[in-house]
Amino acid sequence: MFELFSGLEAPVIVTLLLSLGFVLAFEFINGFHDTANAVATVIYTQSMKPRRAVFISGVFNFLGVLTGGLAVAYAIVHLLPVDLLVSVNTARGLAMVFALLTAAIAWNLGTWYFGLPASSSHTLIGAILGVGVANSLINHTSLAQGINWGKAIDVGLSLLISPLVGGVIAALIVLLLRRYRPTSNVHKTPFQRQQIEGRKHPPFWTRFMLIVSSMGVSFAHGSNDGQKGVGLLMLVLIGIVPAKFVLDLNTTPYQLERTRDAALHLQQFYNRHQDSLEKLLVRPKNTKPTGAYECQPLDTPNTVERLLQTLQDQRDYHRLTAEQRWSVRTDLLCLDEAAKQAGKLSGLTEADQSHLKNLRKDLTTTTEYAPTWVILSIALALGTGTMIGWRRVVKTVGEKIGKKDMTYAQGVSAQVTAGVSIGLASFFGFPVSTTQVLSSAVAGTMLAERAGLQMATIRNIALAWLFTLPVSMLMAGGLYYLATHFLP
Repeated sequence: MFELFSGLEAPVIVTLLLSLGFVLAFEFINGFHDTANAVATVIYTQSMKPRRAVFISGVFNFLGVLTGGLAVAYAIVHLLPVDLLVSVNTARGLAMVFALLTAAIAWNLGTWYFGLPASSSHTLIGAILGVGVANSLINHTSLAQGINWGKAIDVGLSLLISPLVGGVIAALIVLLLRRYRPTSNVHKTPFQRQQIEGRKHPPFWTRFMLIVSSMGVSFAHGSNDGQKGVGLLMLVLIGIVPAKFVLDLNTTPYQLERTRDAALHLQQFYNRHQDSLEKLLVRPKNTKPTGAYECQPLDTPNTVERLLQTLQDQRDYHRLTAEQRWSVRTDLLCLDEAAKQAGKLSGLTEADQSHLKNLRKDLTTTTEYAPTWVILSIALALGTGTMIGWRRVVKTVGEKIGKKDMTYAQGVSAQVTAGVSIGLASFFGFPVSTTQVLSSAVAGTMLAERAGLQMATIRNIALAWLFTLPVSMLMAGGLYYLATHFLP
């Protein structure tokens, strides 16, 4: 890790340390902001002592980051417009990183201070979309080029649907338990059970389900949200020390050969469908020069030729100069975008779609990576954050949603709902928020038990959910827009 500082001037080292600190701070805040939800029901049903529950949750978050892979990391990164991704080593690229991180940290800290269970994932996605909008306004390009509208719509729908689904499912589980096990101890609160039996812990299997599902939620959160931090940290490293991180310098000769082959096959695809692509792809007409490199999918054959000329018979990336490495990364990102655009052609067979998908995977294998120390540092930040500052959000979920104490049945219903929802959302690729599902699940169980809701808390949570996306978009977009006006 420390070798990345070798050969750097003092101002660059300061910028790098500050940038790394911003990313790790975001992940640290994410830890005590989001994962407090994973332990709230375990704590308030007396299944585990608070410190033990939080510690184990932090460990599972740590393990989740280590084993989560990188798919989500770069899916989030690629919400950014391609022209920013290929110019992230410029002042404008760094302004983009600082703008979205500042907005995400500010909103997360604000909602945490007031104990509101808001989603860090939606905050970050909103900040990224805000930068995309601002970039389009600055460059006078179509918003369709600056925003991944498909992802934005998915996030918007999840904001509306996931609370309802979480509340309904959890309420149904409570009602089923009431019908088929009406006299069970699971319908008692810890206080009621202590008064009758002299102990607060839930029945064995209920306690087992609560603990297992809580740790499962923590692990899933780490494997999903931790990747977002990994992607952001890689953006910072690529922007400030590109010579060392712009490409995976540990790429094997076999991987490099696969990359060459993918570029050639994409060139052949474009040559075969040239007429159709000419009609589909229109070159953007900017009214204001940006000075940044912009990908042109219609120039794919020329891009491939330039890439192959740079690589030639290279067996690894170490022999390339810093400028050549950046050129290769730029060409690979543009070719990936070209393959993505080609997938929109009408009349493509399933074989063609599968072929383009495999080409994209081979084209990005040496640009979408992360060193072990990057993953480890994000895991530590997220895991440590989980163990600190969790009380505010836990107290809101456990005490301020319903008017009565949480029963064991309510706790297990809400926790299992959250765990199953994360698994299904990951399987189907839906951007569902654990925070939203769990909070609404607790509210649903309160309604099922006719315990009543504290409407002031519900109103505040609803407002936080409603404003997370637009406020983070506005903050990040505004910061980026202002920053670019002070850049040369």
